[in-house]
Amino acid sequence: MTRTSNEAGAGTGALARRRRQLRDFVTETEPAALVTIGVMAVALVATLAGFLAVSPLTIVPFAVFLGSAGYGWARHQGLTAQVLTFSMMVSTILILLLIVVFISVESIPVIQYESVTVFGVAVPGLRLFTQTQWDAVSPPIRYSMVPMIHGTVMVTTIATAVAAPLGVAAALFLSEIAPATVREVVKPGVEILAGIPSIIYGFIGFTILSPWAADQFRTTGQGSYLFVGIVVGLMALPTVVSVAEDALSSVPESMKSGSLAMGTTDWQTMTSITLPAAFSGVSAAVLLGVGRAIGETMAATVMLRGVPQLTEPLYNVFYGQATLTSLIANNYGEADGLQMDALFIAGVILFITVLFISIGAQYIEWRMRRKLGGEI
Repeated sequence: MTRTSNEAGAGTGALARRRRQLRDFVTETEPAALVTIGVMAVALVATLAGFLAVSPLTIVPFAVFLGSAGYGWARHQGLTAQVLTFSMMVSTILILLLIVVFISVESIPVIQYESVTVFGVAVPGLRLFTQTQWDAVSPPIRYSMVPMIHGTVMVTTIATAVAAPLGVAAALFLSEIAPATVREVVKPGVEILAGIPSIIYGFIGFTILSPWAADQFRTTGQGSYLFVGIVVGLMALPTVVSVAEDALSSVPESMKSGSLAMGTTDWQTMTSITLPAAFSGVSAAVLLGVGRAIGETMAATVMLRGVPQLTEPLYNVFYGQATLTSLIANNYGEADGLQMDALFIAGVILFITVLFISIGAQYIEWRMRRKLGGEI
């Protein structure tokens, strides 16, 4: 009872402080500035409402918002900058929520269609993950996600096996071993590689790697998870190198010097001091590479067969069928009805996967901060 009363009192006190801060803000701010940010807020809300209603008049409140923002920037720059940054933050969150809601709502029909009754209870969407057949033409119509999930896991695993060790090793070399002149030349070159469009990598893989692999391994047709994974891993490599190198370079020089002063070698210092201290940044770099591998579309679409079925046996990396992203790219132009809804399911699966990867990265960073910083 006492604890509940204390919590209620704390909540009331916080609310009172907020009201006092708002009252002080209104009292201390010029009336013209208050009117300006009020017009900006109302115009932005009206713009959002017009966008959601698909109104042709949406441009009117948006123009009012831009005009009031321009006036505020000229006359009340500090306050206007705060309002604009806050608006951009809220807009980003709203856009993300709208995307989540949209793809979730669009996928509901196929979830209902692929429901299965288990012990008298209907389980929505269960057949999407318990069968292996995808057939949008011939009855019975089925939309299994299992073959595409299998393909995505295969490509991502191979790409991670390529990008993670090579990327971390290259980052260690650039950060700890390479002379300054070499680092100044190689680092920008690595970042330029990250900007090459994925279709270029896919085209090189399709015209060079795939024919060579088909000839060397005597496979029927082109497309294999092995070489798609290698290409995607090379695509993710610049991201891993760049982010990991920044994390390694941020380790204080005093930590490295102290380790060397105690008689350790350069290699021992890198593995026992530098890498553990920068582990959160290095793991974030690897997870960013994994995220790119999961979401890669064009290279997988160009190099894979695009057939939504499992390979036999499942561990056969010398044949490649389809991934979640290549399924969407191959079918969205001609899909409609339940088939279009099934493509939204693939998008939902990708979104959830990336979400869990992000949560995992945050958890790793929290653990390392707690370990290195002594947080309880």
